[in-house]
Parts: sequence; C-alpha cells; structure tokens
Amino acid sequence: MKEDAPGAVLKRERVRDFILDLVESRSPGDAIPSERALCARLGVSRPTLRAAVDELVAAGLLVREHGRGMFVAPEKITQELVSGQQTMTAPQASGAWSSRLLEFTTFAAGARVGRKLRISPAAEIVYVARLRLVDGAPMAIEHLHIRADLVPTLSAEELEAGDLYEHLREQHGVYVQEAVQAIEPTVVTRAEAELLDVPELSPALLFERLTSDTTGQPVEYVHSIYRGDRYRIVSRLTLDPSATAQPARLGHHPGIPPGDFAHRDTIASSTRGDIQSAP
Repeated sequence: MKEDAPGAVLKRERVRDFILDLVESRSPGDAIPSERALCARLGVSRPTLRAAVDELVAAGLLVREHGRGMFVAPEKITQELVSGQQTMTAPQASGAWSSRLLEFTTFAAGARVGRKLRISPAAEIVYVARLRLVDGAPMAIEHLHIRADLVPTLSAEELEAGDLYEHLREQHGVYVQEAVQAIEPTVVTRAEAELLDVPELSPALLFERLTSDTTGQPVEYVHSIYRGDRYRIVSRLTLDPSATAQPARLGHHPGIPPGDFAHRDTIASSTRGDIQSAP
C-alpha cells in the first residue's frame, strides 16, 4: 500500500486537508497564511497550492480579498431535511456502476482526518482515490480514508469490483451500519474536470460522509465529487410520523456505496443523462 512519493491526486488531497484544517481551527473572517507561506510550509508548487485554494474558494469556505489576502468565509446556513419522527426514503440510482483505481496508499491520518475518525493523527489510514463510472461513463471521484488497522489486507481488486462494504464485512469483519452525509454544490477543478470529462468549473455536487460500524466507531471518511450535469437530489418525505416507508429496491445510493446502512432511510439522488436541476 505504501508509496515513496505521493501521486498528484494524493498531493492535492493533502494540501486540501491542511488548508481545511486551518479553516476549521479558525473563526469566520480570520486570515490564513499567504500562498507563498503555505507553499514553503507544505513543500508544494504555487499551482498545486492555488488549485486547492481555488477549490475551497469555489466551495464557499475561503474568501480572497485583493491586496489583503485569504480569509475564512462566513458560516454557511445549514438546514436539516429530516428531524424527529419524519422519514426520508432513498430512491436508487440506475445504471451499472464500476470503479477505476486512481491511487491506493497508506499514511498518517493527520489532524483533520484523525479527528473525524477519532484516532491519533499519527495513526495510519488507507487512502483511496477512485473514479466511479456508470455504464462506462465517468460519474464521480471518490476520496476514501479508512482506518488501516481495520483493513490490513485490503486489496486493489476489492476497490475496483463488487460492493466495498460487502468486502469489508466478509473479508475484514467490519460491519458498517450508519452514515452521516452532507451534500452541497461546488464546481470542478481542472484536474477533476479532466477525470470526469467535463469543462473546468462545471457544476458538481460535493458529498461528505462519515461511516460508522455497529459499535458507533467511525470506520471511513469519504468526500466525493459528482457531476452536476448528471445528478439531482430527489427527496421523498413522509411527514406523518405513523407512516411506514416502502422498502427500497436493491441498487446503488448516489454518494453512498451499497452496504448494510444503504437500505436504511437516508438522502439520495438519481443519475440520468441530461437531468434538470433539482427544485
């Protein structure tokens, strides 16, 4: 799993995580170090650093002010779609889903991912970048961070074929049960655009998910970029607390690979060619 030199995807990912850690440790309006200072600290080129900053500016997490620098953006307004006894069922995505592995390595979790997985920053995680395809067409880029101690024998074959959570259960004894997932709009970077075969700055959906096992221990942190031209969010709400949701048919939940928790009530979206924006 180990590599002496990180690939381009991993390098961008680690720069992004470092800047996100700065953002999350500060308050709205606080300044972050200059691009020159960050390049020197991280040992990366200005284009690599700027690509990560551009992504976070587009996502509304950073604000650039000409002549002044970069600042933490104002907090976003968050609205929960479901609360209390209300239920939301999850339509399944159509098409034949497959994966192409982009990067696969092991390294220290770092502060941000370590907090999310509730492990030491020095603890090892398995990092996976993979391109998700539907009927052979690129649909999403997934960045997976899995606790390495749970999957010491995880293989590339498991990441490219079949149901990852089924592999975790049957090959590694890891039983995932619940996931908390956030979805928000963003745009694709140049590197993401090349992988997804769309123009740079095309609209996209950012999925962030924290998956836990049956004991409540975080197993996996994932963030994914899904093509905005092929996705929309569809919510079916049952407002009557006594209503019983219809069981979902088997298939793939957008943003969430099929698994034990995937057939619980949750948020989902659907893939279609030439789909309009969600209402």
